[in-house]
Amino acid sequence: MSDYYRPQRQRQLFNPDSVEPFRLSRSKVDLFLKCPFCFYLDRRLGVGTPPGFPLNLNSAVDFLLKKEFDHYRSLGQPHPWMVEHKIAAVPFVHPDLDRWRENFEGIRWHHTPTNFILTGAVDDIWVNLAGELLVVDYKATSKDEEVTLDAEWQNGYKRQVEFYQWLLERNGHAVAPAAYFVYLNGRRDREALDGRLEFRVKIISHAGSRDWIEVTLGAARRCLEAAVPPAAAADCDFCAYRRAVGVALSPAKSSGQLDLWS
Repeated sequence: MSDYYRPQRQRQLFNPDSVEPFRLSRSKVDLFLKCPFCFYLDRRLGVGTPPGFPLNLNSAVDFLLKKEFDHYRSLGQPHPWMVEHKIAAVPFVHPDLDRWRENFEGIRWHHTPTNFILTGAVDDIWVNLAGELLVVDYKATSKDEEVTLDAEWQNGYKRQVEFYQWLLERNGHAVAPAAYFVYLNGRRDREALDGRLEFRVKIISHAGSRDWIEVTLGAARRCLEAAVPPAAAADCDFCAYRRAVGVALSPAKSSGQLDLWS
């Protein structure tokens, strides 16, 4: 059966009559912001959006960066990139760090107003001289121009680190205003690959706001409690495809289905 709909996963879906806390990941909160209709289908009805392609090269970069920063964590020293970018901090040491970085585990908080168990898995955390935690996210790309956080689609990146900051604060940690993106840009100006990919490294700071989170969680709860789904986002590609298929397969244009294998 397709991964888009699995009835046996009903226990993971939101039940408006249940008094049990409902687990909601950071990525599902972002799905709500992108398209409430897709969020409702996913968390209430069990129909998920099609998965993206596995980004194996990006995953390899994340894995190796964690190993590299863990080396300096064990030494209690800043990574040379941190020194180069004049960031007065060191990688944070905490017994729960591995769990905080684990998918489907992450940092957790029970948000009692909505009865959501909210989770988010960080890439890394540093700590500055004032004892404040710095949320760190690893990103990898390859383009000729300088990497920035200026594109509209990168607003999701910003919300991502802001959500992690919020979770850490709720768990009693002092969190610095700024989060950091360790951005690796694969170089395409080499004569040949020669079996290795080289990167330009840029660390970008982001001081955002967490004010959007509480109001978003309340809206997400009301969305899931509704008996009918909300309207789709105007710019949702999945919903646009769904509508286009509905039109193409309308009774006026289709009299049946062809069996190609008979």
